[in-house]
Amino acid sequence: MTAKSLLTTLLPLVSDLSRELPEGERYRRLLEAMRALLPCDAAALLRLDGDWLVPLAVDGLSTDTLGRRFKVSEHPRFEALLSSPGPTRFAADSDLPDPYDGLVDGLNDHLEVHDCMGCPLFIDERPWGLLTLDALDPERFEPIELDALQAFASLAAATVNAAERIERLANRVEDEHQRAEVYRQASGQQSREMIGQSKAHKRLVEEISLVGGSDLTVLITGETGVGKELVAQAIHAASPRADKPIISLNCAALPDTLVESELFGHVRGAFTGAMNDRRGKFELANGGTLFLDEVGELSLTVQAKLLRVLQSGQLQRLGSDKEHQVDVRLIAATNRDLAEEVRSGRYRADFYHRLSVYPLLVPALRDRGRDVLLLSGYFLEQNRSRMGLNSLRLNSDAQAALLAYDWPGNVRELEHLIGRSALKALGNCKDRPKILSLSAADLDLPTGSVEIVAQPATVAPVALVSGDLREATEQYQRQLISACLERHHNNWASAARELGLDRANLGRMAKRLGMK
Repeated sequence: MTAKSLLTTLLPLVSDLSRELPEGERYRRLLEAMRALLPCDAAALLRLDGDWLVPLAVDGLSTDTLGRRFKVSEHPRFEALLSSPGPTRFAADSDLPDPYDGLVDGLNDHLEVHDCMGCPLFIDERPWGLLTLDALDPERFEPIELDALQAFASLAAATVNAAERIERLANRVEDEHQRAEVYRQASGQQSREMIGQSKAHKRLVEEISLVGGSDLTVLITGETGVGKELVAQAIHAASPRADKPIISLNCAALPDTLVESELFGHVRGAFTGAMNDRRGKFELANGGTLFLDEVGELSLTVQAKLLRVLQSGQLQRLGSDKEHQVDVRLIAATNRDLAEEVRSGRYRADFYHRLSVYPLLVPALRDRGRDVLLLSGYFLEQNRSRMGLNSLRLNSDAQAALLAYDWPGNVRELEHLIGRSALKALGNCKDRPKILSLSAADLDLPTGSVEIVAQPATVAPVALVSGDLREATEQYQRQLISACLERHHNNWASAARELGLDRANLGRMAKRLGMK
């Protein structure tokens, strides 16, 4: 590798440092430049988040990789890379399990022998994350000098640093996030991440950021299982109250009398079994946020009492005449149509309008496109770790089945499906496999949805090519891309979006397949 080729590759990235680019585009350019400099079959940029590595950008790996969260202690290669001050190249026949087993595009087999190297990224002399490269040819990286990767890693760290500084300046909420993390760690709450890249998901995240900085009451609506509680937590984390508690109550889980006690508290002797004074959820949430889930289940009586507290900030514990003043931001959630409930007389109009100051609709999973694959990756990695497997992945027919299914139970249904299917698939194996691949049959989704994807009308079945898996795979890829281009009137950008690829990656793939 000449100094001129290195300079030619790095100059565009240097130019990007002074430009305001979307984070995803900035990282995509970074990996694109790295693959031009150091040719490989798969590359990834991962951020270190506590004990976990979070993929920010991948090239040559399956889409669901972006949804995975890799626990460093469970992946020896990642541990080795993070513990090294510079680049590391693993022996082609290294016996350390590879985190990307089964995730390299076009390869379903175990990565028995391949070339793999990576480099830690440091920002302010602290480890920030990793760059990783994998090649199926075990001698691909033989002529590459590790100094070249080190030089690229230094610029990559500068790119990451610039991206993070721009994001901090744009959001101006760094202090709030830090306080939220301090409270989360002190309270023992587990942070949960909102995963997705679809337009519907991005719109939701933008609205959360917008309303989070206010003190408005939010009514979160959406189907069962879409993640309304997770949205409530995200709103709280984006608010000035982030360093205070968020207290939750499921209104459907308790009878009316206990709901009042849970909300407002009680004094000793207020009712049978009330042995001591007790603060309610409002007092516990004072200064912070109260999240009322299934608020559509509240009785008219409780609605009236809640309305008074929301208007005046004053409450009385059951059995007491003493007033208590509280300062609480309310977030409510329901899967009911409360406007219709008001029209039918089952819900108070004044209470409904007090709740819905800022209505926020959480999109159904069926409306989020390929987010289902990212979420699947997240749940697959959770189950891989729980079951002690080297790799847990989806076959192409399983991915197609997930994309075609209607998801009446939304994200919760997907989470349960992945866990159930992985357990059943492992139980059907005589010997414990190195890679456990879930097929459409393992998922056992309704047959109609799977059939629609298994043999779409626009793509003819791939002719069998005996003895050559690569040729058969490439033939299918050509057919799939051609059919997609035809549907989009030869618009490569639209076809790339449907296929879940970057336009440049689709162009390179088409060129490799002899289509350009």
